[in-house]
Amino acid sequence: MVASPPQRITIQTVRAYKQTGKRFAMLTAYDFLTATAFDRAGVPLLLVGDTLGIFVQGHDTTLPVTMDAMMYHCEIVARAAKQALVVGDLPFGTYHTLEAGIQNAATLVKSTGVQAVKVEGRQDDLIQRLTQLGVPVMGHLGLTPQSVHQLGGNKVQARTVEAAEQLLQDALTLERAGIFALVLEAVPTAVAQEVTAALTIPTIGIGAGPHCDGQVLVAADLLGLHDGHSPKFAKRYAHLQPQIATAAEQFIEEVDRGLYPSPDHSYDWTLK
Repeated sequence: MVASPPQRITIQTVRAYKQTGKRFAMLTAYDFLTATAFDRAGVPLLLVGDTLGIFVQGHDTTLPVTMDAMMYHCEIVARAAKQALVVGDLPFGTYHTLEAGIQNAATLVKSTGVQAVKVEGRQDDLIQRLTQLGVPVMGHLGLTPQSVHQLGGNKVQARTVEAAEQLLQDALTLERAGIFALVLEAVPTAVAQEVTAALTIPTIGIGAGPHCDGQVLVAADLLGLHDGHSPKFAKRYAHLQPQIATAAEQFIEEVDRGLYPSPDHSYDWTLK
């Protein structure tokens, strides 16, 4: 009996999560093997985030990430995903005009295989136009890393009554513009709860408390792949960085002592 192919998560699937009250996960992915593992685990949404600038390229912020870099990593992750919905970030400076945003978003979807794009902030006209053109858009409010200098650093947002009300109005405006889901980053729990209750589309929290419809984590935080401090809200489900270092140290030692390759790991290539 031939096994049926895995069911692909679609935009409609994600919208239905809100209606049924199903909580869901999203993880970042930047490479084929990690994306394959997450996809096989059943992660419904994979985000090729511009956080690759930090966790892949070693920058301090996401700002140096180029469109070419996003295209490269989006194609890799989309190739790995057999079930998950893959969302690609539009990096800083690639949607500064409506024309540029349309062109770059359409290129990302057309050329890499991602099913949706994510943009930060109030990009009402761009979101509306992309939706009309058939490009699904995920929104992002609260702490928007591409505005790190304007915000004065990675700080919690919407901490006053006025700022919280503005965030709610921004979220409602983005929903009317056509986004299918909204990331809420680093906002007070009560604010995220109010926004989540007000929207008919799902919210995805990151440092926004437990009341969002979904939750997203950066893969490096989830897996413990770095020595730096993870955000307070990020839970490490593994601590792989020291295990990777230990494996490399054991390999170095065995090579140095002549223990690798052993007879079990050798192959006697026959000369012709």
